Amino acid sequence: MALAQTLKAHLERHGVAWRTLRHPATASSHDTAAVVHVPEDHIAKAVVVRDERGPAMVVIPASHWLRLETLNAKLDRGFGLADESGLDRLFPDCAAGAIPPVGPAYGLETFVDENLASLARVFLEAGDHEALIEVSGEDFLRLQDGARRDYYSHDGTT
Repeated sequence: MALAQTLKAHLERHGVAWRTLRHPATASSHDTAAVVHVPEDHIAKAVVVRDERGPAMVVIPASHWLRLETLNAKLDRGFGLADESGLDRLFPDCAAGAIPPVGPAYGLETFVDENLASLARVFLEAGDHEALIEVSGEDFLRLQDGARRDYYSHDGTT
């Protein structure tokens, strides 16, 4: 499958330079980080949530867990995790479980975890299980088109 066309168009529309890191198929961000030799907390992970307004995306470090109660309290919303069975309609050019963490490319309201904001390089799922896209931290934030930033996750130790 390679690079999702929606992601590619979004990268090009924003004039973002990227590098593709091909790797053997992996089943998790943890495994991907190990095979491409990048820190797991530098891989941005998409978590799709839903409330009465519809779906949205929360982008967090792959090494972290979403704090759904924190997200809801900060936004005064009632998000729950989206049902995975409907994600293929939202991301038709992506393999299941390989969603690029760039909600604006797919027309989704997006929330970006502040833990990603200071990184020099950020790695994104490319739309399949065999490639990551590397972009500068500055470009990563530009790709998020108006996303709200705050702390929405924890690293599992807190």
